[in-house]
Amino acid sequence: MRIEDDVAAPPGRRERKKQETRAALIAAALRLAVQKGPDEVTVEEISEAADVSVRTFFNYFPHKEHAILGRDPEETEHALRRVREAPAGLSPLTVMRLVMAKALDDLDGVDDRKSSIAQRIELIMRSPALLSQFVQLGAEDERLLAVALAERMGEPAASVRPALIVGTATLAVRTAVQQRKYGADRTLRDLVDDAFRQLADGIDPAYDPAGLLPAGPTTDTSSDQEGQA
Repeated sequence: MRIEDDVAAPPGRRERKKQETRAALIAAALRLAVQKGPDEVTVEEISEAADVSVRTFFNYFPHKEHAILGRDPEETEHALRRVREAPAGLSPLTVMRLVMAKALDDLDGVDDRKSSIAQRIELIMRSPALLSQFVQLGAEDERLLAVALAERMGEPAASVRPALIVGTATLAVRTAVQQRKYGADRTLRDLVDDAFRQLADGIDPAYDPAGLLPAGPTTDTSSDQEGQA
């Protein structure tokens, strides 16, 4: 089955202006964070570099870290819409592969896109504040996706299975990115497809919950035998 991306209508003039302003703030935030360090750059500096007011900055981002990370709430909304509108016959894991399709295109995109991703990863490793925001945002995105997937599956929002599917799907992509980064001679899409196939097949069919139980008491008869001797 071929997984197709969304075909969206071209944005109107006002929407294009919003997208351009958001993109300008993201570009300025990343550039200044690389130059000065993510903890040193200020919202005022980012706003000035993007030629907008501080008030306008906060219309788009609640924190400077969101701008440095390139956070776009619409991307999460698009992902949630893909979950809700995916064809009825798709399995939950297949739905998550569909959701990941657009993100994979971004990661496999042009060189400057790859460069910005690499720069953000380096910044995240240098800044505890940026790392904290990155983890929180990722966790919230996974929670929202799990709720949407649970609704699609007809399960309660707090069910373990949809949350586990979302979490393992995210981990599959992250693992594929790491493999690609460290020299795997395959495309990122191939690596992700392989990871999803292994999830679907069961990554450890020999898993035995009984092996987690504590061992029962053993009877040491050696001392008794020595006494009888």
